[in-house]
Parts: sequence; structure tokens; C-alpha cells
Amino acid sequence: MLTILGQKATHRSCDGISRRGFLRIGALGVGASALTLADLFRLEAQAGTRPGSRHKAVIMVYLGGGPPHQDMWEIKTEAPNGIRGPFRPINTNVTGIQIGECFPRIAARMDKCVVIRSLVGAVDRHDAVMCMSGWPHASLSPLGGRPSIGAVLSKVAGPVDPSVPPFVGLAQRTQHMPWSDPGKTGFLGLPHAPFKPDGEGMDNLRLKGAAIEHLADRRKLLACFDGLRKEIDTTGTLKALDQMTEKALGVLTSSKLVEALDLSREPAKVRERYGDGKPYQFQYDGAPTVNEQFLLARRLVEAGVRCVTLSYGRWDSHGKNFDLVKDHGAKLEQAFTALIDDLEVRGMLNDVTVVAWGEFGRTPRINPQAGRDHWPQVSCALMAGGGMRTGQAIGSTNRLGERANTRPVEFGEVFATLYHNLGIDLSRTFITDQTGRPQHLTDKAPMRELV
Repeated sequence: MLTILGQKATHRSCDGISRRGFLRIGALGVGASALTLADLFRLEAQAGTRPGSRHKAVIMVYLGGGPPHQDMWEIKTEAPNGIRGPFRPINTNVTGIQIGECFPRIAARMDKCVVIRSLVGAVDRHDAVMCMSGWPHASLSPLGGRPSIGAVLSKVAGPVDPSVPPFVGLAQRTQHMPWSDPGKTGFLGLPHAPFKPDGEGMDNLRLKGAAIEHLADRRKLLACFDGLRKEIDTTGTLKALDQMTEKALGVLTSSKLVEALDLSREPAKVRERYGDGKPYQFQYDGAPTVNEQFLLARRLVEAGVRCVTLSYGRWDSHGKNFDLVKDHGAKLEQAFTALIDDLEVRGMLNDVTVVAWGEFGRTPRINPQAGRDHWPQVSCALMAGGGMRTGQAIGSTNRLGERANTRPVEFGEVFATLYHNLGIDLSRTFITDQTGRPQHLTDKAPMRELV
């Protein structure tokens, strides 16, 4: 929780907020309520984070619950009743590639996308670990587990801009908590945790006594920050602060970060293209379909963030699977295509990789509730950007959609591709675990079809 403490101060402004006091930031979504933002920067410095020279980025869209591969990217027209769903395949703008009828906008941009139809190696667990790290849950678990890609980028690349965190998690809190995991830090620890502007109580960017709605009132918010900085400078307090506290103050008073999170700065037509994902349906204990997070992700990357993660929808379709796909699919493709169009117009598409996927697939057989159950044997992914050779559908499943038939793709291969797109040399880049041993970022090679 960001607070400006100072209960004994006599000068107050901005709805009763004291200008004097101590900047304090709490959990950032990781439960470290006793740490200040300056403490985190000190830990980051001790961990040896170094700034990167090029700004490439990844936007990770987690489809918590597990989307049905056979109702999205590889329609099983030859499967018998009870396995084949109601959706028809449609042609895309790439000759020979068809996808599900719920995704006409993606079909029209297939040349800019990649669908993976044969993703293997999932486990029957409702969490984001594999999607955020590319490693099995048990890997290095005695040391805290493997770090997510965002934590890795925080460590090996560092911030693009000192006032902008390199790793931001936009996932809203869900009743089933693992579905709102923005990416764990693993053995890298708290210095590389994601910044969560929508953390518990939305406190990461809240001034004590002021609501998050003040983000929309830029003049008032920036006046608050400017006044705070001027008073600190005038009183000489800033000179007494150590370097890391000054860095923390820079982040918290940075108009760059505040403006990136202020969607009111976007033209109405742009916001309309993304949509809002409402009404939220089939949410239950999962994430809402918040389309604005895709727009926020683009704005954050423009501001200097290297990795943005978000959780979109609740895809655990044990019942009404086909109604869910119609609802979530239409909203997902609106936000996804608006994002890749935006990135292309801004000249960013080759530098930003977007990936959307879930923790596993769904059963070939349709259950009595018109749903599909957990199926870790094979799943799927949708990718775009990153300078990849797009316009491809990689792999296939057998006639019933039970298993990978051609070109099984492992999670680690996707992550190796992401790191390659980010300009990271996997043969020379290591991160040191708590025992002092160097660890590879992945033990797989980038996908030969894409790089």
C-alpha cells in the first residue's frame, strides 16, 4: 500500500493528504507488507540487476481454467457426435489454414498470428505456473521454484526506464487465487516481483485518503506528486534519502507510469476497438473478461515495461462449454486483434510478442452438462508479433483431438522462442539460484518454425 504518512504534519493538501512523511509501498501482490518500495530497490541492486539496452517485450495472456483446443483452433469435423462440437471451421487469410467460426477477426489477421495445436507437457493443475515460467511445478521447488518470465526479465535485463517497473502484473484478484497469479519470482525472490497497479485494495498506486479514481483526474494527481517533490526538495529531505529511496520516490512520482495507467488519455475510438469485455459472464471464481487490460498492456510496454501479464476469463468449462466459447472467444478476439493492430500501427509488433494460452486443454468427449473436462494430454496457444514467422498453424491432434498427432510442442520451446524474440542469448544467459549454481532459462530450443 502506497501511503504518505505524517499524522503530525500541519500542511495538508490533495484531499487531506499530508505532504510530509514516509513513502511506503507494501505487498505488490506478494505479501511483503513490511517492505517499502525503496527496500525492494535495494534488494534488486544487491541481486545485480542491470539495465537492458534494447526494449523488446512480452505480453502474456493467461486463459485461466484451460481453453478447449478443439473448439477454437482445430475444429474436429470428422469426429463423431459426442466429441465433435457445434462449431464450423472457417477459412483464414492464409491459404490452407482454418480456425473456429467464433474467431473471424483473428481469421482475417491469420498472417500476423500463429496457432499451436499440439502443445504437450501440461499437468492437471489449475494454476499459471507452466504458462508463466515454462517449467514443471516441481522443478527446483526446494529453492522456491523456477521464476516466471517477468521475474527473469527483471533480473537479466532490468528496467528500461528507472521510473518504470520492468515487470507488471494486471491480473485481478480471483476467488480461486492461482488464476490471478501474475507470475512467481521463484528462487529470484522479492526484488523481481511484479508491480501490481491493481493489487490488494488497489493500494499500489493509491495515496492515503485518496481513491484510485484520482488517476482519471491527471491535473489533481500530478499536482499532488509535484507538490510532494517540491516540498521534499525545499526541505532538503531528498538529500538525506539514500539512492534507493530516491529511486522509489522517482517511480511513485513519475508521470510516465501514471499516464500509462490512465486510459482516459486514449481516444474514444481506440477504447471502442478494444471493447470492455462486458457483461462479465461465466466468471464464477475466475477472472473477468477485462478487455481494457490489453490496452493497458500496450500502454505499459510503450512506457518501458518489459513484461506484462494478465488473466483473462474463466475457461474451466465443465458445463455450457460452447456458450462459454462464444462469449469468451468473441471478447478475446476483439481485444487480441485490437492489440496486434495497435502494435503494428505503432511500429512495435516486431518487438512485442503476445501469447494467449491456458494450463491445459479440454476432454474430447462432451459431458452430460454440455461441457468438457480437464485434458492435460494436449492443449493450444495463440501467438503474434515478436518478429516471428507468423501465418502458421503448428502441429495437429488426431481425429478425436486426444493427443498430438504431428509436431508436439513443449512449453519450454515456447519460452525459448519468447526469450529469443526478446533478444536473450540462451546459450550465454544464466541466473544464479540460492545455492550459487547457474541455471538455464530453459532447457529447450526456440521453435524452428518461428525463428
